[in-house]
Amino acid sequence: MTVTEIDTTTQASDDTVTQAVRDARTASEWWAELTFEQRARRLDRWRGIIARRASELADVVHRDMGKPHPDAMLEIAMALEHLVWASKNARNVLGRRSVRSSLLTVNQAASVEYRPLGVIGVIGPWNYPVFTPLGSLSFSLAAGNAVVYKPSEFAPAVGQWLVRAFAEVVPEHPVLQVVTGDGSVGAALCLAGVDKIGFTGSTATGKKVMAACAGTLTPVLMECGGKDALILDADGDVGAAADAAVWGALSNSGQTCLGVERVYVHEQVYDEFIDKTITLAARVHAGPGVEDKIGPITMPSQVAVIRRHIDDAVSRGGRVVLGGLGSISGQYVQPTIMVDVPEDSLAVTEETFGPTMTITKVASMDEAVELVNASPYALGASVFGKDGVAVADRLRSGGASVNSYVMYAAVPNLPLGGVGASGFGRVHGPDGLKEFTYARSMTRQRFRSPLPLTTFRRTARIDWLVKVLIRALHGRH
Repeated sequence: MTVTEIDTTTQASDDTVTQAVRDARTASEWWAELTFEQRARRLDRWRGIIARRASELADVVHRDMGKPHPDAMLEIAMALEHLVWASKNARNVLGRRSVRSSLLTVNQAASVEYRPLGVIGVIGPWNYPVFTPLGSLSFSLAAGNAVVYKPSEFAPAVGQWLVRAFAEVVPEHPVLQVVTGDGSVGAALCLAGVDKIGFTGSTATGKKVMAACAGTLTPVLMECGGKDALILDADGDVGAAADAAVWGALSNSGQTCLGVERVYVHEQVYDEFIDKTITLAARVHAGPGVEDKIGPITMPSQVAVIRRHIDDAVSRGGRVVLGGLGSISGQYVQPTIMVDVPEDSLAVTEETFGPTMTITKVASMDEAVELVNASPYALGASVFGKDGVAVADRLRSGGASVNSYVMYAAVPNLPLGGVGASGFGRVHGPDGLKEFTYARSMTRQRFRSPLPLTTFRRTARIDWLVKVLIRALHGRH
């Protein structure tokens, strides 16, 4: 399989999407009947193919959305960590386990297990076309579901590559299929009878997906936008915070839902942080060359958003200390840092999704926490300081890293997701596996109860005993 063999132009029809879901329904029955171990062996072989052909896949990523090869390889490496975790831990997380009965149900042996939903529709993004969708693909598959995957129209070749690689290890049935095209294909997938939609994308598009799914009560997993902040306290490591802010804001050309778009710095170290950040960011250049650290803005329309945010910030008193409107040339945007930007400006309130950041001076961590929590987005946050955990505990966010940037997303055992405008539901970790299942409870009567409660044969003496038990068990509190 080579890049030239991949078709990136096909627009799937509604009928094609519906048929894919029908085929997946049959495939899901076969896949679900396999044991956890049998599925894990298939997923491990898929992982092996991705690892051995990682350079080829990185090239597909680069051609699809412009990401530099080294960053594409980093994305692949992280994705494989989560894939192996899902395959190895699915049984322990989802398999049947016994639970304790209560005193009133002591004659019952109780258990719970998590069963696959059936067919999952995954709508993936273009900015991390390997790492992000694999969070839903691999966990759905490990849980026993079949999947129909709709990759972004800005990165369709990556989705096709992953599905073809999977078909090499699971040739029997179409357990994992791909349908390509624009947003209308995603809308068709929502209406095609899947058992759940796993969506990653902007908050605005997420609302449309939810609306499409509402008519059939199809549940949804929403991984939406972010406006993540980094906080630096007076006693924090200024150099480490500057390095994290620059990477968090500029890597992948700022096209990261977990990217650092806002920075709040204690006034005692503000000037030092500004100097270090500008020095580091000035070394990062956007361009098509192998020496360039970041690539183009993938979506042409996003350039206008970045321009509008910078223009609005400047017109309202913000100062550009690096980059600015003059740094935009075609699809390439050079690093832009702004200070003194009002908190109600577009650059602070809306997701920019470009290589920009605003830096704001604060007098205390109380002020920083208040400003961070004012955003409707609540995906992730980073805090630098000796008392960073206490500060992070006060933040409303789906995840937080203390003295580092976004490392919680790299730990396979931790869930990833947001709250508020950043969405709901989780990928990764045990929560990510359970996201694509339903809990099924079971009881088995071991012996007849000495207190037959759920029967019309219940006597007045038993009713009296129930009153005694209620008082004895609960009345002392």
